[in-house]
Amino acid sequence: MAKDKSLFTCNECGGTSPKWLGKCPSCAAWNTLVESVAAPDSGVRNRFASLAGTAQVAVLADIEASDVDRTPTGHAELDRVLGGGIVQGGVVLIGGDPGIGKSTLLLQALDSLQRAGKNTLYVTGEESGAQVALRSRRLGLEASQVRVLAEIQLEKILGALGSQQPDVAVIDSIQTVYSDQLSSAPGSVAQVRECAAHLTRAAKSAGVCVVLVGHVTKEGALAGPRVLEHMVDTVLYFEGDTHSQFRLVRAIKNRFGAVNEIGVFAMTEKGLKGVSNPSAIFLSQHAEPVPGSCVMVTLEGTRPLLVEIQALVDSGGPSPRRLSVGLDRDRLAMLLAVLHRHAGVACMDQDVFINAVGGVRIGEPAADLAVMLAISSSLRGKALPKGFIAFGEVGLAGEVRPAPRGQERLREAAKLGFTQAIVPKANAPKKPMEGMAVHAVERVEEALQIVRGWG
Repeated sequence: MAKDKSLFTCNECGGTSPKWLGKCPSCAAWNTLVESVAAPDSGVRNRFASLAGTAQVAVLADIEASDVDRTPTGHAELDRVLGGGIVQGGVVLIGGDPGIGKSTLLLQALDSLQRAGKNTLYVTGEESGAQVALRSRRLGLEASQVRVLAEIQLEKILGALGSQQPDVAVIDSIQTVYSDQLSSAPGSVAQVRECAAHLTRAAKSAGVCVVLVGHVTKEGALAGPRVLEHMVDTVLYFEGDTHSQFRLVRAIKNRFGAVNEIGVFAMTEKGLKGVSNPSAIFLSQHAEPVPGSCVMVTLEGTRPLLVEIQALVDSGGPSPRRLSVGLDRDRLAMLLAVLHRHAGVACMDQDVFINAVGGVRIGEPAADLAVMLAISSSLRGKALPKGFIAFGEVGLAGEVRPAPRGQERLREAAKLGFTQAIVPKANAPKKPMEGMAVHAVERVEEALQIVRGWG
């Protein structure tokens, strides 16, 4: 516990001194200073105060619960990732590579909210107000009424939040903000944590939705302390190649919606535009079917997406290569072993390359069957039929396990014109699907036999 600070008070005039003196500095009287303890200033708020207000202990069943009100941002894909829109008092952390479109998307969203009658504030620590205005004109937002503050000092930013009282505020970026209470440089772990805590507390107490823009490391993770992600309500990541037209925004954490939800955007001359049919991005346009290509249906949050899996099997040397882009490399090695043991497909002396088209990352095991069929197709030099899809998890014993929400995957594929499917037996529809022939299998060798029967 910190020691109370001593103070010396004069018995004659009441003047004070931080240290004992023989003569009072105020009235010049001798031997009148008496030591006392300075009372703490109750008007100063503790910077370690809790983020939420203090409440009494209550029984969970007696607490009145209500749905949170959401405000749409005017961008359907961003609303999907946020769980329906922004939430009053919510704190959102968004990260991504430099130049991928974070500031562009947020400026567009603020302009839409401002036009909808919301009070907005854009705090920039990396650009001047003139630079932000130039970008807004480039995006076609010449008459935008979004208020801009170029500031990096935390205390001034908090003062602006108190005086302007915005409904939505963007801090671009949290790594540039510093507090006078700390001596470390902006961007340090202590500064980032402290500034984020103060901004989160301000958002909760004033009911302001605060969006924090965060830098990422070269590994792609958010820079700064990991506690930053635990402190906020929602964490979004921008994904995609800066040289590509398309961008993905993925929800890693969301206290007000589903996680792993993605929003798909296309970068245009007028900024980021939502993509209504993202499956078209991940499907290559082949005039005719080609060997080594198999389409699967993956789930990203609540959305089924059709993704093309490409495989290239080529003669290798004494140490064949195993390379996968968008899929787990260790799982690829496991699937090759299952192919050899249970289906008699040997790739021991072959280089195997796997790619998920469009830059999407597939983390679910439902891609196993499509990967194995693509490898077999490339090795045989025989293309899979046009309009064919496959999905399902493959175990080490060669069994094909069901994928969650298989009926939704099949309906999405049928809606896009696919006519053939190989799926786990547990995912087979109870009634025949119009326009689609569904082949249910229990083992991986059964799936390969069906494909070989097609030539």
